[in-house]
Amino acid sequence: PGHIPGSLSAPYVENLKASHGPLLPLEALRSRYERLGAVGSDDDRDVICSCGSGVTACHDIWALHLLGRTNTKLYEGSWSDWSSDPSLPTATGPEPGG
Repeated sequence: PGHIPGSLSAPYVENLKASHGPLLPLEALRSRYERLGAVGSDDDRDVICSCGSGVTACHDIWALHLLGRTNTKLYEGSWSDWSSDPSLPTATGPEPGG
């Protein structure tokens, strides 16, 4: 039905070699998160992770932690919370830069 404006999609399953694991090698994870802009030259800025309800986004936080990111945060309400407030903007279609 939409997404938080400015957000990028990073499904946790793409951190895995197969749908039930194991985790990709760290260099593959680093490459993935560099492409998304979550690892690289702006490592001093916070990365906010969310999903549908705040559960699977924890996997992205864990992967980023393994890559040395300590300033990641979970929007625990995630899309369920955001979309329930009609005063907040929503976006549909491709993610930024996509």
